[in-house]
Amino acid sequence: MAVEAGSVGDRAVSASGAGASTFSASNAYRNYVVWLLFVIYVFNYVDRQILSIVLEPIKQEFDLHDWQLGMLSGLAFAAFYSTLGIPIARMADTRNRVNIITASIVIWSAFTVFCGMAKNFWHLLFARIGVGIGEAGCSPSAYSIISDYVEPKKRATALSIYSMGVYGGSALGFLVGGLVAHEYGWRAAFFTVGLPGLVVALILKLTVKEPPRGFSEPTPVAIAEPPPFRQVMGNLWAKKSFRHLSLAAGLHAFVSYGLSSFYSPFFMRSHGMSLGDVGAWLSLVVALGGLSGTYLGGAWCDRYFARTQDPRWYVWIPAITLVIVVPFGLVVYSLNNTVAAMLLLTLYIALAAAYLGPSIASTHRLVGLRERALASAFLLLILNFIGLGLGPMFTGALSDLFKEYFVSQGIADKVALADGLRWSIRVTLLINLWSALHYYLAAKTLREDIETGNQARAAAGL
Repeated sequence: MAVEAGSVGDRAVSASGAGASTFSASNAYRNYVVWLLFVIYVFNYVDRQILSIVLEPIKQEFDLHDWQLGMLSGLAFAAFYSTLGIPIARMADTRNRVNIITASIVIWSAFTVFCGMAKNFWHLLFARIGVGIGEAGCSPSAYSIISDYVEPKKRATALSIYSMGVYGGSALGFLVGGLVAHEYGWRAAFFTVGLPGLVVALILKLTVKEPPRGFSEPTPVAIAEPPPFRQVMGNLWAKKSFRHLSLAAGLHAFVSYGLSSFYSPFFMRSHGMSLGDVGAWLSLVVALGGLSGTYLGGAWCDRYFARTQDPRWYVWIPAITLVIVVPFGLVVYSLNNTVAAMLLLTLYIALAAAYLGPSIASTHRLVGLRERALASAFLLLILNFIGLGLGPMFTGALSDLFKEYFVSQGIADKVALADGLRWSIRVTLLINLWSALHYYLAAKTLREDIETGNQARAAAGL
């Protein structure tokens, strides 16, 4: 990605009276900031998702049910990650965002190490809550920094580059977690991915400058104090397009987290793969599919918007990809050939990954400059509570129900365990169609809501 520098940022800062002559950023530096934040999000997601690759050995050591695995990978993390993101995001709209992200990295890295020290389910649950608390400060602040460094016409691409960290982190987690856990045990996997985060925190603090608000805006802007908390939340939720957009993103995240948390158990149970083999395969599949799909989702939206100046492309493209993805996913979880299943899973992940950058970019179009972090956190609250909080638990609980049903029909326990998860995943997949419907409905009022918001802020002098 290349972003255009020049006088855009200077004009924005001059209008705010914040001392334009003291701050500048070259194209190369802006790109550096975006890509460093991507690396940080990779570490964020490695520490968050490392649990999924080692669920089977944890299940065996602690004698857990699938619903408990779903709680560890979902609700225990999401409840604190989502809710604490709101007050931290409010801080990010008024205070130094680089400092907030730095502190967040230190906290989540430390609690990731504590996960490796867990002696039972409750210890691990507490450590996962700590990881969620630490990670709550990262994304809203990062989204806000990116939107200040990157001009609107390239913002979805930049936000998608950052969002690629979801799949970069998942891939790295599968690779490192699988190899390390296979050789040294699941506890060593947490130590391996947790400690390097402290180095990344230091690099961020020493090399990234806090940008002035509105630095990348194409026209001069006056930077006012952020509106009251309730006003921001109320105005955003009053927009019909945002309500549908947030539900769409939440429902798709419900599917994504519900499936990705059980990638490793599925291939170990249904395809007989070892922990090391499944980690190596999934690292490649998630990297190829997730990185390409996330980047192209944002790039396609920016390209079609540049041609038409129609912001509805930012919700149309996610809707289209989610309709297409369902049959691919159903085939993946019907195949017995491991190589074919992995290849199709790559395509499935690529199509499913196109939604996040455009969803954040659309949300930022609906709010003012000092409302972006809070708006992002509000979207993530809905997205993660529905998706991360409920998706893995739903898939795990449904897997347990299917297993019990198959056992009651006389099917062997091992086969019932594998087929129960297979059918649970198939049911969860279909919720993508519900998500696509809400993206389509969001498009109906998106342009009107953007224009209404711009007029209201102009009238208020914001």
